[in-house]
Amino acid sequence: MKSFKISVVVFCLSALLPVMVPVFATQQKNMPVSANDSIAYLNLPDRRDDAAEGSVFAALISDLNIDERERAVVDEILSGNVPSFSRKLKPLKISESIDGKTYELVFFTLCDYLAVGSDRDYLYIPLRPSTAQYLADRLNASMPTKKLVDVIYSNADIRLHPQPIPPSEKMTTVPVFLQHTDSIKQQIEQIGFDRSADLIIGGHKKDVIISNKIYSSDRDFERVVIYGWHLSENNPIQPVYNGHSADYADYSHGIRFIFKTVYLNGDSTGVANVLGDAKLARLLSDEGVISKPYYPESDLFTSIENPSGPSFSGFRLYQNYPNPFNPATAIRYQLAFAGPVDLSIFNMLGQKVATLVSAEQQARAYTVRWNGTDDWNRPVSSGIYLCRLTAANQTYTRKMILLR
Repeated sequence: MKSFKISVVVFCLSALLPVMVPVFATQQKNMPVSANDSIAYLNLPDRRDDAAEGSVFAALISDLNIDERERAVVDEILSGNVPSFSRKLKPLKISESIDGKTYELVFFTLCDYLAVGSDRDYLYIPLRPSTAQYLADRLNASMPTKKLVDVIYSNADIRLHPQPIPPSEKMTTVPVFLQHTDSIKQQIEQIGFDRSADLIIGGHKKDVIISNKIYSSDRDFERVVIYGWHLSENNPIQPVYNGHSADYADYSHGIRFIFKTVYLNGDSTGVANVLGDAKLARLLSDEGVISKPYYPESDLFTSIENPSGPSFSGFRLYQNYPNPFNPATAIRYQLAFAGPVDLSIFNMLGQKVATLVSAEQQARAYTVRWNGTDDWNRPVSSGIYLCRLTAANQTYTRKMILLR
């Protein structure tokens, strides 16, 4: 791994900057080994103790454009900053007689939609289909078909009521994502549901699905296909719809993965194999054969896979949150390469107040908490403090305001 000398000093009230982090091939060690497994897990690292909670992450990304935001989301998910219900998958069974022969297919579905944060404080995060497809490919997963959305809802242990928000131009913004997440949390609290339980929950989002309508000739633009938001069985608010462009993702969209590996009469095979078979496709699809069960690739993550590319810039210091603060704040930064890191707080006279990090660190995102104290653990006074982050001849400056 290439190493750079990195120096970080703290200064902070500029705009947030994009996040891009090198990501590497993932081993599928958490795949179910048979159709009889009772639970499986996405192959993600354990959530770190210093990972940003959902509300903090929402504030950190609220001013980013959609490209920057989705890079940040991908980084958080692949680093393991997801709640337990967004990494656990449970098996569901489909039985059907075809040409006089009974077929039993078992697939594994996420217990809930993708979210960032902890079980207590999380953010449901809509994604463009190309970004969801990138994550799915990394995690040996697929988005569901319309039929599977119906199967998941009919077998859900907990069914929530859809909670639409009046249409506006803000539907695609992070504050509305957070607002809708909070409304779902309130439903869950009212029924006393334990978020750590191994239960499937449904009814609270539309699904981004795979469908022949991704590539159908009825549209002359790349599109996303959505379906669901059930009021009851066979009664979805949203019929299958491909009228939005592929860049559209509003608060109501949810990403729920299934494993690409399914079990047909006890033998493992792939979702694409079943969907491509003229006889067996009906087990997974109401549309018959789906020959391209995936979304088109995006070049959004090309620089992540090729960090030597000219557009790669994965070293960033983000605006602290909250800001102003009293007495503590979270500082998030991104390392593109492993190397020595020094993160320090300075006053407006340029005097060092506190050293938060002075160590070798690996390439990933970090969140550090500053409690408004100096290196001797003494509270500092109200005022403006500075955060300066430099690496490979790059410098970022942020202002932080402490209000006692």
